[in-house]
Amino acid sequence: MEWVRVFAPATVANLGPGFDVLGLAVGGRGDVVEARLIDRPDVVIEEITGDNGRLSLDAAKNTAGVAATETLKIIGATGGVALKLHKNMPLGSGLGSSAASAAAAAWGVAVLHGFDDKPALMPAGLAAEAAVSGYHADNVAPSLLGGMVLISGYHPLRMQSLPVPKNLVVALVTPKHEVPTAQARAVIPKKIALEKIVANSGNLAATVAAWFTDDVAAFGRAVVDAIIEPARAGLIPGFAAVKSAALDAGAFGCSISGAGPTVFAVCDSDSAGERVAQAMQSAFLQAGLASSAQVVRPDLTGARVLI
Repeated sequence: MEWVRVFAPATVANLGPGFDVLGLAVGGRGDVVEARLIDRPDVVIEEITGDNGRLSLDAAKNTAGVAATETLKIIGATGGVALKLHKNMPLGSGLGSSAASAAAAAWGVAVLHGFDDKPALMPAGLAAEAAVSGYHADNVAPSLLGGMVLISGYHPLRMQSLPVPKNLVVALVTPKHEVPTAQARAVIPKKIALEKIVANSGNLAATVAAWFTDDVAAFGRAVVDAIIEPARAGLIPGFAAVKSAALDAGAFGCSISGAGPTVFAVCDSDSAGERVAQAMQSAFLQAGLASSAQVVRPDLTGARVLI
């Protein structure tokens, strides 16, 4: 195989109390990378679409390029690859845009070389994320592997795929307002009160338990973050009203997706998801922000070749 086209899905990270340790791949949006073998022993980004010219064509400054470079090292390839990156989600949306690019590129390079071990590519994804937004795997792991992934350790990296509740539906509402990941990380408190750590620990444990017991409502009730959400709420105009609107419309839980500004809500049917999404959009509009909405189900596949 000399050419391949790969898709990697968007992700919802943190999921309330799981800062940097929980991530869920979701259907709908995602990035596409076209990769082909070249004779030169390096990585070349030939084209990027959908970014309005904002992303670098320098492979060392782009998550797709970094992931491809690191993947070549992991699989021991001697040749190089040329990439075309097609961005299909807004930058700085909190939906794992940079991670999707990295996951798609890593899997594309692996497929070109007949390498089929996705977890072995995680160091490439981590290196890519570290180059632009920080050393964290809660986006790139589910984008690459699919489903819900728990990151239980980073040194060394330890991951666990969790069972996904059958009726889980997620309402995603993205306002026209960008929150750069660096800005979102800058507001995180350096000192945290013990009672807040205890609260988040309990909710994180309840989240994992809910996934293993196939309980969407219990999962939604556990989406309560006493540490990161309060620090980031001020970066998203109208967030408090949007969250209240989601809960009033029947969502089991609601919080910020990743660094934001996308807000996600936990539901158990498509109809409930549509109702909740409309309520969230109305609340954003009251705050002066137009928004886009999706009602999605988990993506259980992760990065995959497109025909």
